Amino acid sequence: MSDSYQLVSDSGVAKAGKPAVDLFLLGLLSGAFLALAGAASTMAAYNLLAHPETFGLGRLVAAAIFPCGLILVAIAGAELFTGNTLMLLPLAQRRITAFSMLRNWGIVYTANLIGALTLALLLVLSGQLTLPPSITLPSGEHGSLLGAITVTTAAIKCNFAFHEAFILGIFCNWLVCLAVWMSISAKDLAGKVLVIFFPICAFVTAGFEHSIANMFFIPVGLFAAHFNPEFVEIARDVIGAPVHALSWYNFFVANLLPVTLGNIVGGGLCVGLVYWYVNREKQ
Repeated sequence: MSDSYQLVSDSGVAKAGKPAVDLFLLGLLSGAFLALAGAASTMAAYNLLAHPETFGLGRLVAAAIFPCGLILVAIAGAELFTGNTLMLLPLAQRRITAFSMLRNWGIVYTANLIGALTLALLLVLSGQLTLPPSITLPSGEHGSLLGAITVTTAAIKCNFAFHEAFILGIFCNWLVCLAVWMSISAKDLAGKVLVIFFPICAFVTAGFEHSIANMFFIPVGLFAAHFNPEFVEIARDVIGAPVHALSWYNFFVANLLPVTLGNIVGGGLCVGLVYWYVNREKQ
């Protein structure tokens, strides 16, 4: 049985026994960390993302920034629902109970949501989305391309079919949990940063769906559309975004639900339970 396997299992056991208040506070931090990374990655890439010929490059630029969110979670210490799907490993070993795992997931998921939503609202209220030079609309209105890309990203995520969001969620957390698995095994800080960076960069570049990241990316678009309607006009008329799909209902039902289920499959089953199965006779 590998050292990585044992370390991941021990980590899951420790998570199952944490006090609820600690889980909640550390969950708030994770939601905030990913929101900060999301805001930075959008700022870095918005102009590239606005044009089809540079869209892929824009995804790569955003992907080079976003891993700082999981790096903060892993090194500073926080509780992230998607990484905690690996608790299916100690559950399969009968080292923790289903109740303790679901308790952890419920508290952390709720806290991640509150942390990400809070940062999304504060970001819009800060006026940051209006900072870049504005563009002129056919109506004569002026608006920010950064704000329009923020709305566009949220609208695209709300426009997936259920099965599309589910599959993209599987792919995403497969990579995220491999990053978590390797980071737990890394011997130093530089090693943790390195093994986290590439899988997270890959999922962002590919456009896979992460439930906790979406707790920022979709609400910040919804808040931006509410406070700055001109962003919606730019997203619809200039970029061609499916702004009709942007709603709180679609956030929860069309995206968050299927992506969360996909994340559980990708991390818990494709990583945690697969490694439990191949190591079961060595325990």
